[in-house]
Amino acid sequence: MATPYRHFAGRRRGPAMWRWRLPRPLPAGGGPGVVVVPRAGLKKYVLPPDYSGITFPEKTKLKFMDKVPAVPKVRREPRRLRDIRGPSREATDFTQGQYGILALGGGYLHWGHFEMIRLTIGRGMDPKTMFAIWRVPAPSKPVTRKSLGHRMGGGKGPIDRYVTAVKSGRLVVEIGGRCEFGEVEPFLAQVAGKLPFPAVPVSRDGLQQIRREEEEKRLNNQNPWTFERVVTANMLGMRKYLSPYDLRLKGRYWGKFFLKHRV
Repeated sequence: MATPYRHFAGRRRGPAMWRWRLPRPLPAGGGPGVVVVPRAGLKKYVLPPDYSGITFPEKTKLKFMDKVPAVPKVRREPRRLRDIRGPSREATDFTQGQYGILALGGGYLHWGHFEMIRLTIGRGMDPKTMFAIWRVPAPSKPVTRKSLGHRMGGGKGPIDRYVTAVKSGRLVVEIGGRCEFGEVEPFLAQVAGKLPFPAVPVSRDGLQQIRREEEEKRLNNQNPWTFERVVTANMLGMRKYLSPYDLRLKGRYWGKFFLKHRV
C-alpha cells in the first residue's frame, strides 16, 4: 500500500536551523515608554551677501537720453573710424554697480539703442532694490546721409542722426543694489544681444576673472612665434602690408573687431 506522504519519501530531515535576530535598538534613555530625544547634526549654511556698502543714487532708473545734442549748430565731420578702433581707455571698471554689460567690439549707438536699453532694463529691474546708471554719454557725433535717389555730387549730405562711439572693453551700463547676478542676467543678456556690437553681461568678479585669464594666457603662451616677434623681425617683409594700428595694438584688434584668440 502506497503511503499518502510519498512526496516526502526519500528525503532526509536535517537539524532545525535557528535564525538569530538582533533586538531593536532601545531609544535614548532606556526601555519602552521613554521619550526619544532628537539629536541635531552640524549643518553649514551659506552666509547671505553683505549689501552694507552699497549706495543708491537719487534716481534708480536710467535717465532719458536726448536724441539731438543741445548745441546751437553741429558741424558736419568725417566718419573718423578710429573712434571705434582698438581698446577703450575709459569706463573700463565698475564705479557704483556690481553688474553690467561689457562691449567686446567697437560700434555706434544711436538714439534707438538707448531707448531699447532704458525700456528693457526698466521693465526687468525692481526700482526698490536695484538701480541702473549709464556709462556712455548721450549721442553727439553727427552722421550724414543723402536722400534716396539723390544724384551724386553736391557736397556732403545733411545730418541724419547722432551716435555715440563705443570701443571694445567699455561698460555700457551698470546695475547694482540688493540683488544677485542671476536676477539681472536674463534682461542684461537680452539687451546685449540687440546691440550693434558683440557684448556680454558681466559682474565685478567675472570681469576680474576675464582679465586674469587673458594675463595667464599671455604669460603661459607656449608658441614662440607671436605676432609681436614676427612683426619685429619683419619676416617676409610684412611690415610693408601692416598699418600703424596693427603695430601699436599688436594684432589683437582688426578694425572694430577684437580678436580674443590672439595672444
